[in-house]
Amino acid sequence: MKRINVETKLRAGCLFALCLLLSVVWVVQSKTEYVSNTVGSRKLPIYCVETKEKQIALSFDAAWGNEDTKTLLDILKRNGVKVTFFMTGGWVESFPEDVKAIAKEGHELGNHSENHKQMSTLSAQEDKEELMSVHEKVKKLTGVEMKVFRPPYGDYDNTLVETANACGYQVIQWDVDSLDWKDYGKDAIIHTVVDHKHLGSGSIILCHNGAKYTKEALEPMIRALKEKGYEFVKMSDLIYRDHYTINTEGRQIPNENNKEK
Repeated sequence: MKRINVETKLRAGCLFALCLLLSVVWVVQSKTEYVSNTVGSRKLPIYCVETKEKQIALSFDAAWGNEDTKTLLDILKRNGVKVTFFMTGGWVESFPEDVKAIAKEGHELGNHSENHKQMSTLSAQEDKEELMSVHEKVKKLTGVEMKVFRPPYGDYDNTLVETANACGYQVIQWDVDSLDWKDYGKDAIIHTVVDHKHLGSGSIILCHNGAKYTKEALEPMIRALKEKGYEFVKMSDLIYRDHYTINTEGRQIPNENNKEK
């Protein structure tokens, strides 16, 4: 009889402990911002976004030239379009007034690393230094805490994605490359973007502020995309901050319980 009572108490104690553990797990999971950007063993950046809204994000990488930035800002203002500029630390240092102007116009400031290196060749510590050096420069200059990062050359590895995420950044690529950097001409840029096979709701378009023909192509390209029914939004207004997964093509897909963009 005594042995039976001991076994009963043990079983009851184990059952109680199990229930307590499951309760703790449930509470933790319910409070976790569920995110998955891993496909197989590969951690992926965001190339595009699944959305019911007919929205797209236009972005400019700013690493070298600056002759056309004011013209681009004037065109964007005239057309009521907000975009995201991904800037290197060198560009920020060379053109601080333009950085301020971009922010003042209501565009988003994005991180493009300090030195525009191939970051898949760097260590986690070197990645962090590349990210946070320009981050602090922009914060000091404008008060803005940047939240989106585009790897130079589109080059990344798991270490970079993990490090960027740990630094509070979403890693952004693109699914529509304007190819403006190839200097094929104004019409080529417009055609490449507007008739791109991947263009659709949630697309991310890549342009460069220093490319030769971008300023000529920008306004007609905007008009053509608006005629197709697209609304331009800043990167952080397109992507999701939590409760999402990323599929094999790099598309960010909101989960059923998605809370925040």
